[in-house]
Amino acid sequence: QVQLVESGGGSVQAGGSLRLSCAASGNTYSTKSMAWFRQAPGKQRVGVAGIYTRDGRTYYADSVKGRFTISTDNANNILYLQMNSLKPEDTAMYSCAASRFNLVSATTLTPSNYHYWGRGIQVTVSS
Repeated sequence: QVQLVESGGGSVQAGGSLRLSCAASGNTYSTKSMAWFRQAPGKQRVGVAGIYTRDGRTYYADSVKGRFTISTDNANNILYLQMNSLKPEDTAMYSCAASRFNLVSATTLTPSNYHYWGRGIQVTVSS
């Protein structure tokens, strides 16, 4: 089992920045891919950014390209999401996830490919 705990959420004005963290514990050696997902009220969960932790390949949703950056601290089992130039439409519950699969390209952002999930953390962007 792998446990994931998010931190770093909160409220920010449009144009501002936040950095989310996801601390992983347990059998982390079994996971090969990680990602951030978000879900706004009344909408489906969607993938935001993913990373293949073995070689660092990343993949982003079009809506966040150039604004968000996903990264890992493999030594300390931490996943990050740096969010810049935030917009009101980025408001959502953000969750990190880990997968035992080798995920690259668009498969990185498919929720059904993930085995472990954090509880989520709220990000609110005001205009």
